[in-house]
Amino acid sequence: MSTPSTHSPSTAQPTKMLETFPNPKPERDYHIHMEIPEFTCLCPKTGQPDFATLILDYIADQRCVELKSLKLYIWSFRNEGHFHEDVSNRMLDDLVAATQPRFMRLTAKFYVRGGIFTNVVTEFQKPGWQAVPLVNLSEFAVQSNTCG
Repeated sequence: MSTPSTHSPSTAQPTKMLETFPNPKPERDYHIHMEIPEFTCLCPKTGQPDFATLILDYIADQRCVELKSLKLYIWSFRNEGHFHEDVSNRMLDDLVAATQPRFMRLTAKFYVRGGIFTNVVTEFQKPGWQAVPLVNLSEFAVQSNTCG
């Protein structure tokens, strides 16, 4: 006899609604970096799936994007036909509208299609905002402190 699972199946559905939460340190410019390796939409010409890794970098002002809503938002494109340039700009516009950041860059790295890789980089900068100068520190290999 099997034991019933205590986990219920996910009822989450794709949605275009992006949720936000208050920036915990709005007085500080800090870099938020996200890598989203499972983006999918459809080619508007062939209906075949297009796959991409999305890289989202931003400096929040008063609001940050909530991760589960971002996941469901990204998922909402999987059955829609979009050119790479269109969907990249649409996502940036939606993210900027939801969070109103100081700076945001969305890089969409689409996998090969017809022998061609496509990368689309879209950016937004809040009028009047100036980035602080980058402090160049030493770089360490990933987990360099765990190697003997």
